[in-house]
Amino acid sequence: MPRTPSTTTAAPSSSSSASSGSAFKGLPSVVWTIFAGTIVNRLGYLVTPFLVFFLASRGVTGGDTSYVLGALGAGNLIGPAVGGVLADRIGRRPTMLIGLIGAAAAQGALFLAPGVWTMAGAALLISAAGSTVSPAAYALLADAVDSERRQRAYALFGWGVNIGTAVAGVLGGYLAAQGYWLLFAVDAGSMLLYAAVVAIRLPEPRRSAPTGPAKDGIGYGVVLRDRLALLLLPLFGVQLFVYSLTEVALPLAVRDSGLSPAVYGAMAAVNAILVVALQPFATAWLARLPQVAVQSAGSGLIAVGVALTGLADGLAGYTVSVVIWSLGEVVVAGIAAGVFANLAPAHARGRYQGAFSWTWGAARFGALTLGVTTYTTLGPATLWWTALVAGTATAATTLALRTRVEARTTAHTLAA
Repeated sequence: MPRTPSTTTAAPSSSSSASSGSAFKGLPSVVWTIFAGTIVNRLGYLVTPFLVFFLASRGVTGGDTSYVLGALGAGNLIGPAVGGVLADRIGRRPTMLIGLIGAAAAQGALFLAPGVWTMAGAALLISAAGSTVSPAAYALLADAVDSERRQRAYALFGWGVNIGTAVAGVLGGYLAAQGYWLLFAVDAGSMLLYAAVVAIRLPEPRRSAPTGPAKDGIGYGVVLRDRLALLLLPLFGVQLFVYSLTEVALPLAVRDSGLSPAVYGAMAAVNAILVVALQPFATAWLARLPQVAVQSAGSGLIAVGVALTGLADGLAGYTVSVVIWSLGEVVVAGIAAGVFANLAPAHARGRYQGAFSWTWGAARFGALTLGVTTYTTLGPATLWWTALVAGTATAATTLALRTRVEARTTAHTLAA
């Protein structure tokens, strides 16, 4: 496969892409390879959703469960930071291979672990190794396309995640009934298969030489000195925190309404169907609009949908809230990652994506800890009002930064 540096071909304009009726038309083979590999990998995303049930089958219950789940969340704070540095230091493909093979090995370690603390250690390794992959994959996507097509490339990546996850939800329930070892075998096998795809099909792009000051080094100083990046990261982090409540607090709300777990499963299915069915069309249509404005509108929609969970007490109410935040999810697909990729100098794309992925991990970890604590101690209403105010406020603030973001993107495009 020929190398595909980000400046080899001119991108079609966003409007022509939208009018063509295909959101993803014209994307290079590297992007489609990552898309296909992501689907394969996410088809095996089976252990995490069923981890609580697996732990219970091994006699791990109550407070001991929180140690394993906490370790799983903590790994998402370590992996992205390491992955971003490695992606710029040793390359995108080697970093992805290290993460995929390491996570596959950790799956086996978790299944064979004899006690709570060894299980917690294996869970930490699973999430830490697995989350090193995203910064390298995001950086590789940014290398393969120019700024006008990055949002579509990231939206395609996210679409692959949703397709694989939707199928995995059905597959996981069936496999768990046959034996938990099947969950671990399929999960590890899918990671190794994706690693094979990376090794065989993905080229390592030519590395861009640093154009900034030598003090950039190999750490995250280049990101920490970027004032615009430091403004956007917490804004995106709060928006991702609000979105993560759909995974963390929604099940609690369904339970407290006296509804069965099947209702939560139905809500997950509604979300998956809407995202998988609508995202390509929404991406094509929204590509013609200013992306920061679209991100802000979609984030506001997510905040409203999540907050409406607090008013739901039956199937109809939960369905309305899920439909609203799912539409917001469709709207924002790929935009935040694309915006942040466009801020980065070419030689630091891995670290910028590492910082963005770390923000995602921190948001999810915050939802698992702070979100649940707020729900259980201060009350559900406090959490839902917080989601509404924080989500809409950060969406408005992001919109206010639109001019600065577009100016940076233009400057990097001209420099390229």
